[in-house]
Amino acid sequence: MPPPLDISTQHLLRELAPRVLGAVVRRFRDFAASEDAVQEALIAAATQWPRDGLPDNPRAWLIHIASRRITDHVRAEAARRHREELVVSLVPPEEQLVLSLDEEGAMERDDTLDLLFMCCHPALTPASAIALTLRAIGGLTTFEIAKAFLVPEATMAQRISRAKQTIKDSGVPFQQPTAEERASRLESVMHVLYLIFNEGYTATTGPELQRSDLSAEALRLTRMLHRLVSDETEVAGLLALMLLTDARRTARTGPAGELIPLDQQDRSLWDKTAITEGVALLTATLPRGAVGPYQLQAAIAAVHDEAPTSEDTDWAEILGLYGLLQRISDNPMVTLNHAIATAMVHGPAAGLERLDALAKDPRMKEHHRLDAVRAHLLERAGDRESAIEHYRRAAERTTSLSERNYLLIQAARLDETRKA
Repeated sequence: MPPPLDISTQHLLRELAPRVLGAVVRRFRDFAASEDAVQEALIAAATQWPRDGLPDNPRAWLIHIASRRITDHVRAEAARRHREELVVSLVPPEEQLVLSLDEEGAMERDDTLDLLFMCCHPALTPASAIALTLRAIGGLTTFEIAKAFLVPEATMAQRISRAKQTIKDSGVPFQQPTAEERASRLESVMHVLYLIFNEGYTATTGPELQRSDLSAEALRLTRMLHRLVSDETEVAGLLALMLLTDARRTARTGPAGELIPLDQQDRSLWDKTAITEGVALLTATLPRGAVGPYQLQAAIAAVHDEAPTSEDTDWAEILGLYGLLQRISDNPMVTLNHAIATAMVHGPAAGLERLDALAKDPRMKEHHRLDAVRAHLLERAGDRESAIEHYRRAAERTTSLSERNYLLIQAARLDETRKA
């Protein structure tokens, strides 16, 4: 049995996976085959690297192994079907797969953003394209993607499977899109980056609250996207939103990784450079045209980040921005945050009334955040018994260990004060 992978190598493989997939897809233009080959290459790396040591160029090593896997597969199929001409037309000559120094330099091209656009395939619905891309680029599990879409895991598994088959059946080449195709797919690409960042900022499952590798990769790709389409105001808004949100990352957890809510964070730990950059992007973007959802969310994040203390937060402005956001978004999480802002401006009873209406939305059925917010507002309203009940219910429903611990601590704290 090979020795286990250390944490740094695990992170490296996770970081390299979408870049390797992009390079292999660019070469072979077959998404399904490329994805399978890259998975085999990652397994080979996990087996061989702990034993043989890290190669000089890990990315080139993975591309080489994945390319060989596809080559072997195509050759086997060609032999079976007696169609040697297919091998000649589709498979690069063997000598092209030898990793010379020149080839290793060429392999350093980052194809991840191209792959992202390619996954948002014209044969797919936006929802299916986004789900498929979250698997290919973000490396998210089906469960994590299902949570992001507020649908059952089985439903999402079927959606991803159908998406792959749809691309295969469509006959539309899986290749780099034209400028016009990029424009038509831009909204889906932005949504993918937004969801990858969100999963990194607050992980759906596991013991850690955050997956900084995911949020960093989303930020990196969004910077690349912004350079590519610098005149797109919503792309600038998305980048500003990520910067202004990620600026608070260090202050969100304590020494033991415990969750620290926004109003209790040490604001001296916030990244002032990221905040300055995000505010500057937003200031330059807002006057340039129609305001979209990412710009509005960035504006809300800016209000939080620019407040010297929690008490100085301009909740009236945040409430107004969420009101605008609700008009252009059908996301129940927006409505949930609007209820919080309503409670901060008009009192917990007003916020709880908003939650009662939101509870009828089937997408929020059994979602832990609805119970968590309700518990917080009930506590502010003085109803400790009900607050304890909803804190515990939220803890039962979340799949994040960090969030569960926080919610149980809140319930225990209230229980202690009640007994006292």
